Order: sequence, then C-alpha cells, then structure tokens
Amino acid sequence: MISDISNDSAKTDSFFREYTSQDAILKYTKATAGFGISYLLDHDYKAVYLDALRHLSVPTGRGGIRMLEFGCGGGMNLLHLVSVLGRHGFKAETAIGTDFSPVLIEAANRETQNYLSPNERSCVRFCVAKNETLLGDLSSALGKEPSKLENSFNFIIGVNTIRYCHRAGKQLDCARDIFRLLAPEGVCVVIDMNDRFPVFRSALKNKLRDAKEREEECYLPSLEEYTAPFQQAGFEVLRSEHFCWIPHSAGQLMTRLLRPLSPVLRTIAGSRAMRSLVVAKKPSQP
Repeated sequence: MISDISNDSAKTDSFFREYTSQDAILKYTKATAGFGISYLLDHDYKAVYLDALRHLSVPTGRGGIRMLEFGCGGGMNLLHLVSVLGRHGFKAETAIGTDFSPVLIEAANRETQNYLSPNERSCVRFCVAKNETLLGDLSSALGKEPSKLENSFNFIIGVNTIRYCHRAGKQLDCARDIFRLLAPEGVCVVIDMNDRFPVFRSALKNKLRDAKEREEECYLPSLEEYTAPFQQAGFEVLRSEHFCWIPHSAGQLMTRLLRPLSPVLRTIAGSRAMRSLVVAKKPSQP
C-alpha cells in the first residue's frame, strides 16, 4: 500500500513538473505553439465550436455567452474563441479558463494582454483549478459558493485535457461538475486524442520503452470511453465522432500537405483520425 502511494505521488510530481516547465509555456501559448494549432483554431476547431453554439437558445447566443474552458493551458484556445465570436454573431459575456498549473495560468493572463482588445479583456479571467475537482476549485478561486456557480455557464470546452481524468479514474467526477456548472440547454465540447490514431509520439515512446508505468501515463481512452461519462452524468450527446488530421505541432509544410488530404482520409479511414470529439447538451429542466 505504501508503495502504491509513493508511485502515485511520484507520477503526480512528474506530471506537475512537466506542466509547470518552460517547455510547457512554449508548447501551450500562442506565439510559440506552432502553425498546426493556429490553423486548427481558425478552421477545424472553430467549425466545431460554431456548430455547437448554434444549439444554444437564440436569446442566450445574442445576449452574451458565459463560457468556461477547463484544462486551458496557456489560454490560446479560449482567447482565440473570444476574438472570433463577434465576427459570427455571438458575444462573450464571461470567459473563464482553468488549469491545474499556476505557471500556465500566469502565462494565460499575459497572453490576454497581448492578443485581446481592452473591451475583450474585460470579460476574460484565468484561475487555477483541477479538472477532477472543477466546481470546488473554481468556487475557491472565484470566491463564490458552489451554488452560485451551478447552472451559470452556457458553453464549456476542454481540449486535450480530459484524458488525464480518465487516467486518474476521475472522468465521471469531471463530467458531473460540468453538468452542474452548465445552465439548462448549455453545451459542452470535448476534443482529445483518438486511441485509434497509430502514431502519436507518446504512444511510440511507450512502445519503445516497454514499461508498465509508461503505459499508464500514455493511456488514451476510446471514443466510447470519452462519451460514457457524459451519458452517465445525464447529458444528451449531440456528436460522438473522430475528426481532424493535422497535428498541433505541424509546421506550414505539413499543414498545407494534410489540408487537401483531410477529406480523402476522412472517407477512407475516418475512425483513424487524430482527435475524438464529444459534444453534449444539458437537458432543459422540467
């Protein structure tokens, strides 16, 4: 038992060091993240978000959307979404980003100053909170009772982050907190790695090292596993599918090569795409 606790502590410490390092800041902030993620934010991911937002009621969409991104890293996804909403007939009333890494939250606050107009900045806030204890941590960070945060967001997103809840066995805790945070008819979008895509670098490293602990660290859920906790939490699942053929780390050359190939790859090998997508809606209250 003591050995198990020590192993869990070592994994947590290693994970914390990884996501509080200078490399993490470079990887998860806009200026240094790479061409691939910039392309996806303005194309594939944006298309998913806009489609999901159309499931919101018209008064909510036009009157101001209250958004939350969990596991936001350096904030580039949320900041980009805030910047494009107005061009598509939506307005952000509130946009909050959370991450367990204080270093990345500091970087996200700096990014807000660099990439948003003063008017856009006024609705954005970043704070430290873990995915698996999202509601409680967000309550502490904002100084609000959990009951004041429940049913308060219209749109919640998470990119490349919920798989860590699965690795810790806390995916249902995260989905339940998202359900509590969303207002009735609110929508959640989750995008993460597809376990059927054969050449993720982390998976290759795992095979090369052939170590059980690396298997646990690199574990990727299936699409069904990503979807299940949202169904169990009471969501209506609107989309559950694979998509996207461009890596976050892709340069301009690879992106330009894969962009025209994407429709072909989607047709002949759709289940092998890079990302899994779950879009879920909280039902209206009776």
